[in-house]
Amino acid sequence: MSELDILAIGAHPDDVEIGAAGSLLLAVKHGRRVGILDMTYAELSSNGTVERRQEEASAADELIGVTARYNFGLPDRGLETVREEAIRRTVDLIRKTRPRVILAPYWQDRHPDHEIVSRIVREAVFSAGIHKYAGYEAHPAYRPSQLLYYFINTTVTPTVMVDVSGVYHEKLAVLRCYRSQFEREEGSVTTPLNNGYLEMVEYRERLLGQQAGVTYAEGFVSAAPYVLASL
Repeated sequence: MSELDILAIGAHPDDVEIGAAGSLLLAVKHGRRVGILDMTYAELSSNGTVERRQEEASAADELIGVTARYNFGLPDRGLETVREEAIRRTVDLIRKTRPRVILAPYWQDRHPDHEIVSRIVREAVFSAGIHKYAGYEAHPAYRPSQLLYYFINTTVTPTVMVDVSGVYHEKLAVLRCYRSQFEREEGSVTTPLNNGYLEMVEYRERLLGQQAGVTYAEGFVSAAPYVLASL
């Protein structure tokens, strides 16, 4: 299993892309090795099928240029019931791939799975650095240098913003890979995702960009304060 520079983690295929596809596109263009972990196959989604969602994720991977994508196949809307397993498996993946940066969903969100994954990742990042935590015999302790939280449905004042203006058209193309989720098709159920959701994401990132003095920006919240050597 290859080492990564960035490991972005979400509950469902499309979570990471909503919050961080622009930043991942930029990272790949700068030669970074990027991986995505989906905790579930989103089998309870109102629209689409697991098989189609995986095809859409593969198309998104190709556009971004990810090194690897993983899926634990844990139960959609049942992550709390397998919480310890999810933490252990995430620790194992972190130790195997040794990413410098971890991305996770922001801890407050209208979807409970996003909040649960946020907590799982926080615990996994901490436990991955504990020498005697489960599995250390095969993969030694390792702790990433940064844990950043991306936004899916919630937006607060970011502590970090990435100028994604130059790749924003590419981010929109990545999101449009998930047609089953973001487009109304014959027989589909109306959901928040296919009722102007992509326009809402674009509006949010244009607003963040305006605050940062650029056209589009993705926002993140840092898990720890930044330390400057001097001003």
